[in-house]
Amino acid sequence: MNNIQAVLNMGSKFLKQNSINSYQIDAELLLSKVLNKKREYLFLNNKQSLSNDLLDQFKALLNRRKQKEPIAYILNHKEFWKNSFYVDKNVLIPRPDTEILIEEVMKIYNKDRRLFVLDIGTGSGCIIISLLKERQKFNGTAIDISKKAIKIAKFNAKIHQLNNRIKFYKSSVDNFFKGKYDLIVSNPPYINSLKLKYLEKDILGYEPIQALKGGLDGFNVFYKIINKSSKLLKKGGKLVLEIGFDQKFEMLRLLKNKNFFLNKTIKDYSGKDRCLICTKL
Repeated sequence: MNNIQAVLNMGSKFLKQNSINSYQIDAELLLSKVLNKKREYLFLNNKQSLSNDLLDQFKALLNRRKQKEPIAYILNHKEFWKNSFYVDKNVLIPRPDTEILIEEVMKIYNKDRRLFVLDIGTGSGCIIISLLKERQKFNGTAIDISKKAIKIAKFNAKIHQLNNRIKFYKSSVDNFFKGKYDLIVSNPPYINSLKLKYLEKDILGYEPIQALKGGLDGFNVFYKIINKSSKLLKKGGKLVLEIGFDQKFEMLRLLKNKNFFLNKTIKDYSGKDRCLICTKL
């Protein structure tokens, strides 16, 4: 039988047999994509028959998921903060832990503050877009070394009707000299190159390595960001960084060397150090 319920059962069983832990919800999401309907539709119309063409499309997506391709890339979609973002293999998939960064910025600046914000290594644009949607008087600039990432971030800004409030530049942090900022945010690559091989297959096999690799010590990009931020930030401006769970003490040394004061360290949902808030003295 090719009705929705039978096809869902087949899909989740297939994923389960191939060691996909989230087999049930993944099957539902993939079938929703094929039908171009919300998940609720599946439950309300579970007796509806599917054509062989739709069934073949569903099986093709199941096979991609079987290979451990992240569900966000198959769906070209990821929820972050309060919004939905287009993603593909050219950008890192937004993580719930990064939402902490948005939360903290909201606490620092009220709705009436007029600010210039720089997002270094913007990827999908999820950080800068989320901030500007929350704060109508913020203006953003976002940079990334990947041309494809910038294209995706611009696309997301357009979807969220923010393309007139964010300027995008394809640039490394070293070569960026435009403007003075009240706030710099960044979730840079911070994984030690030697530890990359221990990442799960769905990360290592699919996500862009240059968005993960932080050099031999994991601090390669941080050196550059802190150095450049000391020049681009206005006096009293804030630098908000996502870091690896074991990087805080080395980061404090780097920040102190460049005349930054650490305001606070925020822990992620599993209790690990994840976000630093600093002020340029």
